[in-house]
Amino acid sequence: MQQALYALNIDQLVNLLIGLGPDRTVLIEGDMGIGKSTLLKLVHEKLPGHHPAYFDCTTKDVGDMFIPRISDAETGAYVGFVPNEEFGLHHGKPVILMFDELGKANPSVKLAVNRTMLERTVGNTPLPAGSIVFATTNLGAEGVGDLLKAHTRNRLTVVRMRKPTSTEWIEWGINNGINPTVLGWVKDNPQVMTSFTEYDNPEENPYIYHPKAVGRAAFVTPRSLHAASDILNVDGLDDDTVTSALIGTIGDRGAMDLAAYVKLANQLPRREEILNDPMGAKVPDSVSGVCMVVYRALATMSADFVDAWMTYLDRLNTEAQGLFANGVRAESYSKRGLVMTNKKFTAWAMANGYMFAADKK
Repeated sequence: MQQALYALNIDQLVNLLIGLGPDRTVLIEGDMGIGKSTLLKLVHEKLPGHHPAYFDCTTKDVGDMFIPRISDAETGAYVGFVPNEEFGLHHGKPVILMFDELGKANPSVKLAVNRTMLERTVGNTPLPAGSIVFATTNLGAEGVGDLLKAHTRNRLTVVRMRKPTSTEWIEWGINNGINPTVLGWVKDNPQVMTSFTEYDNPEENPYIYHPKAVGRAAFVTPRSLHAASDILNVDGLDDDTVTSALIGTIGDRGAMDLAAYVKLANQLPRREEILNDPMGAKVPDSVSGVCMVVYRALATMSADFVDAWMTYLDRLNTEAQGLFANGVRAESYSKRGLVMTNKKFTAWAMANGYMFAADKK
């Protein structure tokens, strides 16, 4: 299928919505749990003068979109319609209107939103100039009830959102408090970010959702990995409690594999040990352990930690140093300036300048 070959990442979709959204409604379809709903927040960050309006189609009937209002003008009584406040029109500024889970909406709601998606009006109330309208839905092949009739689909520009790669998700996770153990596990298991559409046999990838996988009630998605991170970040839970919670969040196979990583993480040097004694702190024996230490350093970097970390980094192998450098170089890295202005880091960068050859203009 050609559309799958041209599936877009989340940044590309933000640009598309900002550019096309005021004139045409874009329907974004993709695997569950990959951040489709997050697009509303990301577009709003680019357009802070707009009001973000979230409309959950799964919880609405047509009467929830607008209600009658009786008016008495000189020509006599007539019925008008007042839009639901969730459309955000009462704010008096352009809106970013997201029809979430459009494919699962009641048939009456799908019909009612057609005019809004095509003509930029709710009933007889037009959207403010510059408003953006888009919709999201799951892949029809997932078998979770996402269906649209031809006359609705023909009003839309339908694009496919792809899953993030393991590298993209790790880069996001470093900046968003994801547990380093989860980041290390994803790096070692990039297949958890692939789509079920790549597998005829669900047993080829036991981690992810597959409509043919009988009994696989929980599975790995970017969303459930975030939940798994929250579980690991809770202090004081015993091993059985953690494992049980992980099974109910990312499934049997993912939970057991990640639990093994947790045991490995418990053998790593603590951040305080590196801070207080960078030359004496333990260097992990395994590649996975080294990766987790690097991800933890990137995620928890602070001004008082950079010097000690750079001393410790010199004790790691070249691959680990490159992993750290690539993390710092990422434009999305929130602590990039903090690290790159550090004297020890700049000295290290000069001594290892080949790692930054791609940045030279």
